[in-house]
Amino acid sequence: MNSDTKHRHVISQENLPAEIASLFNEKYPKGFSDLLPDLVKYSPGVNPRTGKTIDPFYAVTIETDSDIYLVKIKVDIDNPEDVERWLEGEEEAEAEEVAGTNGTPDGDTPLPDDNISQYGGDDDSSDA
Repeated sequence: MNSDTKHRHVISQENLPAEIASLFNEKYPKGFSDLLPDLVKYSPGVNPRTGKTIDPFYAVTIETDSDIYLVKIKVDIDNPEDVERWLEGEEEAEAEEVAGTNGTPDGDTPLPDDNISQYGGDDDSSDA
């Protein structure tokens, strides 16, 4: 069928019918890492029928013989205030306050991080 005559749908990933969800999983078996190259940001603006503003969203397309689905994908976008705080080093300062500024669990002796040989590992030969 010609793509000009196909029905078009916009639907959230969470609301996909089973048949379309199956096609989605087939096209993107590894999830987000697979769909990232196909992800497109849509900024539709104002709905001409209702006059309401439509928020921008991210989506990928899934096509069947008779339909084209624009599947909305939830994407967490960095909060500009969080990025600003991170750039200014405030998050590290907050983490130090929670963990303690001297880096010791009991406040008396420092952790011997410079001697890594004292730590056991999963590949220890003591089990053999």
